[in-house]
Amino acid sequence: MTARNHPVVEAYAAHVSPAFVKLLGALGYGRVFVRAKGTRLWDHDGREYLDLLAGFGSMNLGHNPEAVIEAVRAALDDGAPSILHVGPHGPAADLAADLARLAPPLTRCLFSTSGGEAVESAMKLARAATGRTAIVYADGGFHGTGLGSLSVMGSRRMRAPFEPLVPDCHAVAFGDLDALRKALRKRPVAAVLLEPIQVEAGVVVPPAGYLAEARALCHAHGALFVLDEVQTGLGRTGALFAYQHDDAVPDVLVLGKALGGSILPVSCALTTPAIHDRAYGRVDRFDLHGSTFSGYALGCAAARATLRAIADHGLVDAARARGERLLLGLRSRLAGHPFVRGVRGRGLIVGIELGPTAKGGVLSRLLPGVVAGVSRQVFGQWLALRLLEAGFVAQPASSQWNVLRIEPALTVTDDEIDRAIDAIATILGEYRDLGALLADAGARLGAQAIGGFGF
Repeated sequence: MTARNHPVVEAYAAHVSPAFVKLLGALGYGRVFVRAKGTRLWDHDGREYLDLLAGFGSMNLGHNPEAVIEAVRAALDDGAPSILHVGPHGPAADLAADLARLAPPLTRCLFSTSGGEAVESAMKLARAATGRTAIVYADGGFHGTGLGSLSVMGSRRMRAPFEPLVPDCHAVAFGDLDALRKALRKRPVAAVLLEPIQVEAGVVVPPAGYLAEARALCHAHGALFVLDEVQTGLGRTGALFAYQHDDAVPDVLVLGKALGGSILPVSCALTTPAIHDRAYGRVDRFDLHGSTFSGYALGCAAARATLRAIADHGLVDAARARGERLLLGLRSRLAGHPFVRGVRGRGLIVGIELGPTAKGGVLSRLLPGVVAGVSRQVFGQWLALRLLEAGFVAQPASSQWNVLRIEPALTVTDDEIDRAIDAIATILGEYRDLGALLADAGARLGAQAIGGFGF
């Protein structure tokens, strides 16, 4: 059976997203992945891949971690209620206590399932606790795709079809303290919402000290400092939480993705008792926030097992060491490449920015706009495709296609890191001239077109 007529492809195109299947066909990226374990994926033809994407940072423990599976099985067997909102729920209380020990003074927890939902929890909390409405966020930020979280979305393309959104949300340049200062002076602000690293904007790392200074500005103006660590939290950057690199403890910490151990969806917004009490501490306000599945037993069991595994296996230290190996190795192997503008990141989230450079040759000098356009629209996806064919899964940043993101599980080994570096350097080494890239991509698109762009 070919991938093109695989029943999964046909059903997905018919009932989920025909446009996505068509895009995969146009790029020649089509695969049906049928098995996953640790850092590896296997497709319908039995081909093995090293996963350098890890579910966009959702799988810090890798695919199907046994410790989490066993914890979920045990939770299923113990017979406790999975969903309970008519009394204190043991699984939610236990997970909240675990999280509180890890992130003091943030010892109150608002549970949800998705990262976007947890961001909206933080937005509601800020408005209720401060009595203000304005939310300041950063250009390039990515906080989810619900109507509330889209209101603080830094990508115009993602926002535009759904406007008007939640009012009184205002963007500032990421990493620019002067811009933040002006925004806070202009109006009473309920919260400033930032990511420690803007992953979807191209793995943008702010200047050293930015988060700590932003926090100080928030407190000087009576605004809450909210950090979205849905993608950077739980060891990803070489610290348990990315704010620890700058000693910038937020007023609200948003966690998600990897919290459920790649098995179940779990997210939360952690805050202080004082802030939580101002928002929801009265008996006539305690139920102003919540949802049916918030704090459900199986998700809590998965999250507690995830936290234990991160600690027991030293994955924070592993992410720091392997991340340094990855960053330094890529910088060394890609130094001087005419279309590599930079390699940046922290821990096991690294971005390779592709585009015109001073060493890009005559075409870059004569037609820099053309080279930049090819880089934005083609180069990142082409590199991801070539890596897939070499047995590696990677993707560009969703809002910046000229930045290839490398975001493996924290369980990745030194050998796997070295293999990834070698594969990326080898493939990019074939494209030191833009003509070679355009010729290869054109030939591939032509072949796909003849085949009807089939998956």
